[in-house]
Amino acid sequence: MVGLAVGDAMGFPTEFNDMAQIAAKNGPWHTMPLPLSAGRAYVTDDTQMTLALGEGLLEALADGGPLTAERLEPPVRAHFVEWWQSPENNRAPGTTCLRACEALSRGGEWGAASQVGSKGCGANMRVAPLGLIPGLDRQQRSGAAQLQSALTHGHPTALAASDLTAYTVWLLAQGTRPAELLPALREYARQNREHYPADWLGDLAERAHDHDRASFAARGWDECLAVLDRLEGALAAPDPEADPCLATGQGWIAEEALATGLYCFLMLPDDPPAVVRRGAYSSGDSDSIAALAGAFAGAHHGVAAWPAEWVEAIEYRDRLLALGAAWDA
Repeated sequence: MVGLAVGDAMGFPTEFNDMAQIAAKNGPWHTMPLPLSAGRAYVTDDTQMTLALGEGLLEALADGGPLTAERLEPPVRAHFVEWWQSPENNRAPGTTCLRACEALSRGGEWGAASQVGSKGCGANMRVAPLGLIPGLDRQQRSGAAQLQSALTHGHPTALAASDLTAYTVWLLAQGTRPAELLPALREYARQNREHYPADWLGDLAERAHDHDRASFAARGWDECLAVLDRLEGALAAPDPEADPCLATGQGWIAEEALATGLYCFLMLPDDPPAVVRRGAYSSGDSDSIAALAGAFAGAHHGVAAWPAEWVEAIEYRDRLLALGAAWDA
């Protein structure tokens, strides 16, 4: 959780900048500082929505019952709407999240609010909490990851990328070695390629234009498999000195945010500060790329990965640590 927020804060000032502008402000990427304002490292909607999801999940699981769609959707919807209404929601939030949360605020079936044409990265940049919750089985983690995406981003690639992102965090937190990660993700995507979790997604697929539910699911998983192939090719000759977006995409869309965040982590798996610096020092959706890269590094190394002064300075520190402590327990 802290790693995600650190990456988000690192990339906040560099989003929408090209490489020359980033270099002019920060110098070499290796020494890029955590940006501070009055001693605080401010984050974007990426961390805010991660907290909304995480705190909604705590409510859904508060009585010790199993995680189901019926238990997850109401509190997560409420927290998403609260974020949408918050005066702190002033960090260049994505249009899809704003439009969907406004629709969710009106009540009714959540599927009517879902933006089935959007595969922006706004769903998988917030899904990391689902990789950290103990006691979930594979179906619960997968279904919940896809449902939280579908509340705003209903495109099948957004669903699959959210599922893969949560699974990545879970694998790393369980001790999977970085070298084992990419084959495990590819196998997971192949196994799920035509699976549609109807008990979590209901009739969402019917709101799109695919022939059937299996085709809807396959469309998303195929795009994720394609970007995993691209990532494998990039890792055959990684270049930490180059803009990572040149290797795996700019990250504005879900599958590219996953791939480029993973690329930054897998290039530098033993140096978490370098991971978030490299993600933030990029020409694309820098805050989301660095947030995902930081989440992966944090899941692998734990909170001790980050300089103590960074942890102390991060906005929403107490809420982030409270979520981590709840799931560690």
